Amino acid sequence: MFARSLAIAASVALFSQVASAANKCVREYTVKAGDICDSISAANNVSTYQLAALNPGTIDPACSNLQPGSSICIGSEGEDCASTYIVQLGNTCEDVYKAAQVNSTIFYLNNPQVNPECTNIYVGEVLCVLNEVRVPPAPGVPIHTAPATTATLANGAPATSTPAVTTTPAAAPTSTKVAEAGDTDEDLPFCDELF
Repeated sequence: MFARSLAIAASVALFSQVASAANKCVREYTVKAGDICDSISAANNVSTYQLAALNPGTIDPACSNLQPGSSICIGSEGEDCASTYIVQLGNTCEDVYKAAQVNSTIFYLNNPQVNPECTNIYVGEVLCVLNEVRVPPAPGVPIHTAPATTATLANGAPATSTPAVTTTPAAAPTSTKVAEAGDTDEDLPFCDELF
């Protein structure tokens, strides 16, 4: 377990350095009448989180202020996850990352809006399923990453959260637990798989 904590901490630190250096918009989209955040994400292979994180001052937390004709960034240099999956009713995070052959560590790093229990993914949400970390850093302000109250969660329950979520970058683990017999690092990526 200690080795896992060290590997995750090193991955987060390295990722943070790379992510902070790369932010040039390399893919743009012109908003059309009737667009919503999830439809833009689905049509352009961009995760719901990525779209929101790249446009925190342009798209409000409810994604209700899209203006036809306006241009938004859908991918930035070094932070563009163009391999996505649209959540369907009945999906679990494990279903999604196993089908995409992505380990859980990379899946959760690329989708920081997903809670550890995976109870907040919703039908129509677009998740990053790239096998390397390519997510933009959290902007530190409320962004559109939670289901609208009219959405259906993947587990079939109605959404009860509001669409405004402030995501913050994942903190490096601070565990000092000594490795125990039976602890494995089988779910961790090799260093060459991170970037």
